[in-house]
Amino acid sequence: MQSTITARGQTVVPAVIRKQFQLGPADRLEWVLSDGDIRVIPVRANPIEAFRGQGKGGATARLLASRKKDLSTE
Repeated sequence: MQSTITARGQTVVPAVIRKQFQLGPADRLEWVLSDGDIRVIPVRANPIEAFRGQGKGGATARLLASRKKDLSTE
């Protein structure tokens, strides 16, 4: 799939991707640069709430630690 970048730097997330990942107007996208590649990761309006119930045994603490590490590398 492809999308075009406008003169203002905007682009459209294809409908197939929005539906598959259940992305909506309140969701954000995180852009990650890695070895010359660009990865786009969906970030829910409240990532902790979106993650809640997905794991056991400190999963939320691991998520917060991972977010903190990601922020420190920006």
